[in-house]
Amino acid sequence: MSQFLAEFIGTAILVLLGDGVVGGVTLKGTKSENSGWIVVAVGWGLAVTLGIYGVGQISGAHLNPAVTLAFAAQGAFPWAKVPMYILAQMLGGIMGGMVVWLHYLPHWRETESQAAKLGVFCTAPAIRSKWSNLIGEVIGTFVLVTGLLFIGANKFTEGLNPLIVGLLIVAIGVSLGGTTGYAINPARDLGPRIAHFILPVAGKGKSDWRYSWIPVVGPILGGVYGALVYDLITKQESTTLFWFLSGFLTGIVILAVAGQLAFDKEK
Repeated sequence: MSQFLAEFIGTAILVLLGDGVVGGVTLKGTKSENSGWIVVAVGWGLAVTLGIYGVGQISGAHLNPAVTLAFAAQGAFPWAKVPMYILAQMLGGIMGGMVVWLHYLPHWRETESQAAKLGVFCTAPAIRSKWSNLIGEVIGTFVLVTGLLFIGANKFTEGLNPLIVGLLIVAIGVSLGGTTGYAINPARDLGPRIAHFILPVAGKGKSDWRYSWIPVVGPILGGVYGALVYDLITKQESTTLFWFLSGFLTGIVILAVAGQLAFDKEK
């Protein structure tokens, strides 16, 4: 199997099982309807675990453009392969979303909420606040990438690493995911969002393109910064990109805090 096909299949598995658990919890008439956020978080953790088990030995199972860019930024992955990996991940995300639609075919008509239908495919914030939502995705993906790197620095029993990574996803979901739905992966959000846009989902609404840049930009910023911070901690190495991102992210934090303070004052 080629690395392109491996990333495509692995990301499709991730989205199929991850969006699949969301569909089971939120769509009307399923046997798992209203089973709750913990089920969603565990389902996503297992989705990532099984995606890694499926293709990890072939492509390294990035399954996430933010991870691919983070590894490339720290010199652990060749930039020449980045476009190919990201294309495979995006196509895998679209395919996974399409299979989820097919699997729940009769349930779309039974579900009245357009937001619930869109939420099966992609994320949306609990409270819509542009800069705060962006920070949430940055923090979540920062934890993901630094977590992956710290996990990789430890020695586990043969074959156990994917399960540990799955537990990391569960931890991010239950602890940090309640604000934005923790995309922490552009392919996991944008790929299925495209599927939602092109598929004849019964009674669907708009695909919320106005929000769609946040679960793409936030994970990329958080992932790359996480890898650079890891290098700073473990190797005492800093780059121009690290200092640029430090300043840029500080500016976003200032915008978020200032905006919230102004909103609170008006209230």
